[in-house]
Amino acid sequence: MLEVAGLGELEERAYRLLVRAGEADAPGLAEELGLTKEAAEAALTGMRSAGLAREVAPGRFAPVAPDVALGPRLVRRQETIDWARQAVEQLAEEYRASARRRDADGLVEVLPSREALREQVRHLQDSAKEEVLYFCRAGHVVMPSEDNTEELEALGRGVSYRVIYERALLEQPGMVANVAYGIQLGEQARAVRVLPVRMMIADRATALLPLVQHAGGMTEPTAALVRGSSLLEALIALFEAQWERATPIRFLEDGRVTEAPPCPLDADELYLLSLLVAGVPEKTIASQLGLSLRTVQRRVYHLMRLAGAQTRMQLAWHAARERWL
Repeated sequence: MLEVAGLGELEERAYRLLVRAGEADAPGLAEELGLTKEAAEAALTGMRSAGLAREVAPGRFAPVAPDVALGPRLVRRQETIDWARQAVEQLAEEYRASARRRDADGLVEVLPSREALREQVRHLQDSAKEEVLYFCRAGHVVMPSEDNTEELEALGRGVSYRVIYERALLEQPGMVANVAYGIQLGEQARAVRVLPVRMMIADRATALLPLVQHAGGMTEPTAALVRGSSLLEALIALFEAQWERATPIRFLEDGRVTEAPPCPLDADELYLLSLLVAGVPEKTIASQLGLSLRTVQRRVYHLMRLAGAQTRMQLAWHAARERWL
């Protein structure tokens, strides 16, 4: 049992006897263990050299406390096991990298149907542990954004979401409220005029993107599942580049502002401003928020007065300079 601490069978038997007896000499040890006197003397001498026993009188030995005698051995053995585990993990990664080079089919898996694509959208979000990156374009292929309940569940268990919306998508009925709800739950949202592709990346380990746009009728969308590779790194870099140039969409339920400079805007004003800067037309904002166009225009003019701006372009410039968004 104690071989993990480096004890042989005889050493373990002799040490256990010493622990039970408290003290022993070579003749007593030999009699109890069925050994010759010479073998017992050798065992006691070896235990003393190994720090398992100490000589309390000429020829008589007592055990060293097990935690003192065996504890450091176990720590060293655990360190050795940890080093070996790290070496195995490194070798495993080298093996996987080599296998990917030999078999390119393992890097990109083609999904030939809408059902397969929907299943992967669900699976990637359900299995995500840290972060999901999302390109949301107008005109859904698999499902409308409001049906993506997996995102809500992932946000609830602490998964970070960074989502870039195409402006045309924000103009669709119900999307502004849907985006606001996601932001309230923790989603980080930004907007750009046009996105190059639909895409989801989970934990920077797997990307999912359509290869062929749905053409209507009986045509099925075709998608690619991209795993760890230079291609995946390029897709992550594409997302980060779009994220840097995208306009933040802000909605703070209680009016809090995370930036250091003070902001004179409340939550509704911040949200309206973020939609304006993102390029959403006033008419669409009014429709999405259930307001009249005149009310939206009145609130925009109020923002312009706060910023001392004569035009909407000046308002956007002032908001950027003052870090309102």
